[in-house]
Amino acid sequence: MLYNRIMDAEAQESSNKREQRALQSDEATSLLRGNRDLAVLYTIASLLNRKVEVREMLRDVLSQVTKLFGLQTGWVWLLNEERHAYLAASLALPPYLGEHHERMAGSCLCLDTFLAGTLAGAANIDVFRCSRLKNAEREGDPTSWGLRFHASVPIYAGEVGLGMLNVASEDWRELSEAELQLLHIVGDQIGLAIQRARLATDHTRAAARLATIEERNRLAREIHDTLAQGLAAITLQLETADALAEQRPERAHEAIRRALTLARANLEEARRSVSDLRAAPLRNRTLPEALRELAREAEEETLTITYRYAPADFPLLSPRLESALYRIAQEALSNVKKHAQAEQVSLTLSLDDHELCLSVYDDGLGFQVDEALETAARASGQAGHFGLIGINERVKLLGGTLCIDSTPDSGTCLVVCVPLEKDGRSDDSHFAGR
Repeated sequence: MLYNRIMDAEAQESSNKREQRALQSDEATSLLRGNRDLAVLYTIASLLNRKVEVREMLRDVLSQVTKLFGLQTGWVWLLNEERHAYLAASLALPPYLGEHHERMAGSCLCLDTFLAGTLAGAANIDVFRCSRLKNAEREGDPTSWGLRFHASVPIYAGEVGLGMLNVASEDWRELSEAELQLLHIVGDQIGLAIQRARLATDHTRAAARLATIEERNRLAREIHDTLAQGLAAITLQLETADALAEQRPERAHEAIRRALTLARANLEEARRSVSDLRAAPLRNRTLPEALRELAREAEEETLTITYRYAPADFPLLSPRLESALYRIAQEALSNVKKHAQAEQVSLTLSLDDHELCLSVYDDGLGFQVDEALETAARASGQAGHFGLIGINERVKLLGGTLCIDSTPDSGTCLVVCVPLEKDGRSDDSHFAGR
C-alpha cells in the first residue's frame, strides 16, 4: 500500500514537471514571437519614418514585409480622388501577373470587399475567390509560380480607407492569425505614413502658392520703386508744360526738358531694375558692402550720407534677408531724396545675436506719419508715400518691426528690426508710428 502511494506521488510529480516544462516552453515561444513581432514593427516604422515619396516608400515596405515574413511577392493598391484603385507598387510579381498588365487592372473580389467596407482586417484570400489567380490554378499555368493564396491587408488612416496591401509566396500556406494581426498593424503604420506624406505634399504646394504670391508682391514693389515713381514725375512735368504752353512758353520748355531728363534717368533705372530682377540685388557682395555702394550712389552735391555698420566682421545672412534689407534701404534713401530736402543722412546697419536692425535718419522736412500713411492707403499707392507701405510689407514678410518717427521740420528716423530666428513669414510684425 505504501509502495503504491510513493509511486503515485512520483508519477504526479513527474507529470507536474512535464506540465511546468511545457508551460515554460510555451512562454519562451510566446516571448520569442513577441520579440520578433516588435522587431518587425520597429523595422517597418523606421523605414516609414525615413521616406516621404509614397511610391518609393511602398516599394521599400514590400521588400521588408516579404523578407520579414518569408514571402516572395507583393503589391499595393491605392485609391485616387475618385476612389478608383490603381497599382501603386509591386515587388517580384510572377510572370502570370507581371507580364500581363490587364490581369492587374480592374476590380477583383478583395478590392470590392475593401471598397464595400467589409474587409475589416488582414485576411487570407484563397484561389477559389481570387479572380486574378483562379484561372492560373485551373490551367496549371507555371508562370503563376504555383500561387494558391494571397493575404490582403487593408490600409486605413483613421476611418478613411486608402488602399490595400497584398502579399503572397510560391506554394504558399495560409498566414496564421498572429501573422495576419501583425500585418494589420503594419497596414495601419503604412496608412499613417501615406497620410503624413500627402499632408507634406499639400503643405509644399501651399508654400509654393504663397511664395508665388509673395513674388508677385515683390515685383509690384520693384515696379513702384523704379517705373511708377519716375513716370509720375514725368507726368507732372508734362502737365505743367501743357498748362504753360500758351502763356509762358519758356517755362513750358523748361518743364519739357526736365521731363526728358527724368525719362532718360528712369530708362536707365528701368534697365537697372531688370538687371536686379534677373540676379540678386547685392550682386555677390555682402550686405554691408552693398549698402556702402548704395549710399555712395545716392549722395548728391547737396546731400551727404554717413554710413556705418557693426560688427566689423559682419557674417553672411540668408539671401532673402539680405535682399529685403537692401531694398528697404534703397526705398528709404529714395524717399529722402524725393521728399525730404535733407542735407545730412545717417544710414546704420547693426547685428546682434537675435536681430538685424537698419536705421535711416535725415534732417529734412519731416512729415505727419499717420496722415501720410492714410493718404497713401486712400490713393492705393498711386502717389505720396507709397514707398513706406512697400517697406512695411517687406518687414512683415520677415516677421520684423518698422518704426517711423517724424514731425514736420524735425527730420525723420526710420528703424527696421527683423529677428534672425524668424527669417521667413510671420504674423507677429507690427507698424509703429509717432
